[in-house]
Amino acid sequence: MGLLKNKIAIITGGGRGIGKAIANQYSEQGATVIIAEFDENSGRDTAETIGAYFFKTDIGDEKEVASLFEYVKTKFSRLDILVNNAGVLDDSTLNNLESNQFDSVIDVNLRGTYLCGKKAADIMVEQKSGVILNAASVVAHNGNFGQTNYVASKTGVIGMTKVWARELGKNGIRVNAIAPGFIKTDMTAGMPEKIIRMMGDKVPLKRWGQPEDVANVYTFLASDMASYITGTVLNVDGGVVV
Repeated sequence: MGLLKNKIAIITGGGRGIGKAIANQYSEQGATVIIAEFDENSGRDTAETIGAYFFKTDIGDEKEVASLFEYVKTKFSRLDILVNNAGVLDDSTLNNLESNQFDSVIDVNLRGTYLCGKKAADIMVEQKSGVILNAASVVAHNGNFGQTNYVASKTGVIGMTKVWARELGKNGIRVNAIAPGFIKTDMTAGMPEKIIRMMGDKVPLKRWGQPEDVANVYTFLASDMASYITGTVLNVDGGVVV
């Protein structure tokens, strides 16, 4: 359909899982995609498969983030879409959670989102247009056992999304967040089948989501079809938080 025809899009963590599904859809919809990925193997493989560009990036590293956005600005002269998808997990109950575990998750999920968002905003404010989409999670609404660090990071992402929407709207920039529920990805592949079934039973639609279910929403929110939507958090969870 070409919903994103001629758009320039950066997707962090675009080498696998939900990020890969987003990258694939964006490419199919006519966007020029830059995959910013820490894992060079998955990043390059995905980029080659869909005809995208690859830029090795640790989004928690300010210098690497600056290099990524300078590369995109120099090569394409603009940036239309930033998808802040990259994220990590390091679960533990509070009594066992070490400070380095807390810091590492916050560094990628929250600080990395901030660093990329700031650099994207610099370009988008200058061109008076753009879309920033941040990866939240349904656990940010109600918490989740053993995920102090992850929930804190995703709750922070929701807060930043609303602040940025208020600050950047006057510059023609839309900012939204997507909060996935139980989605089958590489991170969940190792879970015991019993746990997968139990968690799936909690979903009103009685199934886990696929990465493409989430990518569909990212495509819609990046397109002109969502031109009057900003500052929102859209759950893609099969109704699990109803």
